[in-house]
Amino acid sequence: MLTFAHEVTLYNVRMRFLGNIEAKTDAKGRVFLPAIFRKVLQTAGEEVLVMRKDVHQKCLVLYPESTWNRRMDALLEKVNEWDDVGQQVLRQYVSEAEALTLDGNGRFLIPKRYLQMADIDQGVRFIGINDAIEIWAVEKTLQPFLPQEEFAEKLKAIMTANQ
Repeated sequence: MLTFAHEVTLYNVRMRFLGNIEAKTDAKGRVFLPAIFRKVLQTAGEEVLVMRKDVHQKCLVLYPESTWNRRMDALLEKVNEWDDVGQQVLRQYVSEAEALTLDGNGRFLIPKRYLQMADIDQGVRFIGINDAIEIWAVEKTLQPFLPQEEFAEKLKAIMTANQ
């Protein structure tokens, strides 16, 4: 919460993206951001997105600028500027990111190198994951990420840990 002159109080708007929407890129690599996600961004007053390859999976992740800045702040708190390895990790993390804005039609360009990083040909699936949006090659999402039984076991383990 931010307070200015004790008269106006602004609350941080917590963004939560939820959805699983299929789309297609055009010949130039442009794609429409699903309207449900554009509405969340608009409500939060976000105009800039940051895209990068996911650290663990072969997908792309879109972060609203405020989310990206929080993540960068957390990383910078842990990286010692005099540590070569930390600087290399920071450099790679940032070099694989790109700021973007939507055009007047709600589209954005996925540069060719990002399409290649995520093995995206034309079909994409947007998956809302809390305060970020993942972009997957449709082919990679045709099967569940985990078999149902394994998913149930892992979810239970996560939800009951430290109880």
